[in-house]
Amino acid sequence: MMYPRLFVARQLLRDDGVIFASVDDNEVHNLRMLMNEVFGEENRIECFVWKKSYGGGAKERYAVTQHEYVLLYARAGDLLEDLWLPPDPETERRYYKYRDDKFEARGPYRLKPLEATKSMDRRENLVFPIPLPQGGEVRPRRQWWWGRDRVLRAIANDELVFTQNGDSVSVSYKQYLKDESGEKRGMKPFSIIDGIYTQHGTDDLTSLFDGQVVMQFPKPVALMKRLLNTGTDAERGDIVLDFFAGSCATAQAVLELNREHAGDRRFIMVQLPEPLDAPISLNSGTELRTIADIGKERIRRVIQKLQTADGGQKSMEHRETPEDLGFRVYELAESSFRQWSPPPSDAPDAVTSQMGMFADPLLDGWKPEHVICEVALKEGFGMNCQIERIEDVAGNTVWRVTDPDQEQSFRICLDAALDPEAIRSLNLGRDDIFICRDVALDDSLAANLALQCRLKVI
Repeated sequence: MMYPRLFVARQLLRDDGVIFASVDDNEVHNLRMLMNEVFGEENRIECFVWKKSYGGGAKERYAVTQHEYVLLYARAGDLLEDLWLPPDPETERRYYKYRDDKFEARGPYRLKPLEATKSMDRRENLVFPIPLPQGGEVRPRRQWWWGRDRVLRAIANDELVFTQNGDSVSVSYKQYLKDESGEKRGMKPFSIIDGIYTQHGTDDLTSLFDGQVVMQFPKPVALMKRLLNTGTDAERGDIVLDFFAGSCATAQAVLELNREHAGDRRFIMVQLPEPLDAPISLNSGTELRTIADIGKERIRRVIQKLQTADGGQKSMEHRETPEDLGFRVYELAESSFRQWSPPPSDAPDAVTSQMGMFADPLLDGWKPEHVICEVALKEGFGMNCQIERIEDVAGNTVWRVTDPDQEQSFRICLDAALDPEAIRSLNLGRDDIFICRDVALDDSLAANLALQCRLKVI
């Protein structure tokens, strides 16, 4: 079940893209072998251990299981940039306590030992004396973290601190909160994820559904934010795909992170309509029958919450483009087109009868919006294409379909007959695509349209 999904996921990833896979102890070894095969063992970045609970134990026979795993792989590890989490206000408050004359540009700083630990490989070029301000010099017991040139630059920039401890001198360097360009220092993600529990996931969902419990222990939004901050960029327009979306905690994390950091991430959630044990009637009157229903309703409620936050005012202070709070739902459905099946016999009458059924290939009861979406996908347009009716056309109903990412569009009319005057008012040019039903055309109109534009027929 997992192998084909992992294979497709790899094909969909950008060259510098990453995939997170959450799994418990029962299957982590199998999943790791699968991902090694699909992505390559050299592209394994980390195995995060998520401490998912803080209690329990009374019903456990041997040990209290409190953790799960999150495997992180890259499409191509050599193309992956360094991973950083956003600055943490609590870390800033706790550790960055000192100030100097660079405070306006670099912010506060904290002290870090310049002497390397035993975990660092021995390098002779990192063993040298450092001159002391009061005269003399200090040598490392083992070696320094930095080379001689970098140390001399730090001394010249007043970025080293010497502390007398009896007869010995320790050397520390100033780690500023901001880099030289004024950007705050981020945090490296830790392999242990603590302080985020499954109980938080339940609270996230019940708070959106007015206290009603619609699903037990979904993934916490804070966990998804941690992973998204690790593997995506707020301003790059990254697309986040979750093909086991469940209650769509990932979508909520994307929407909230975009609001918090003026981001432009987008999401695609995939969830089979698995029936619930029993339908859930919400206080609003809506009835949820499947897990997919829970996810869709959750996204709607998160968007409504964001729309009403801060009095409904959308801050543009840190955004170049307006915040996008829309989403579109697609459901698996039968095609609107007749499917060819071989006639029961090779007799000419049977073949003729079968072909006659395809004079109009649309099934009885077809709906315009379904046909337009299907045609757009067949034309290679994205699933976020925009469909709008052209209002100033009299005599026929015509839609314009636009793919904003590819900057392409076409016009389509599904009427059973075309009014030449209506089509003339569209002012179609040689590069314009016009799609209509074959039954709507006579020979003359078909010939004229083929000369005027790029004509395609259904």
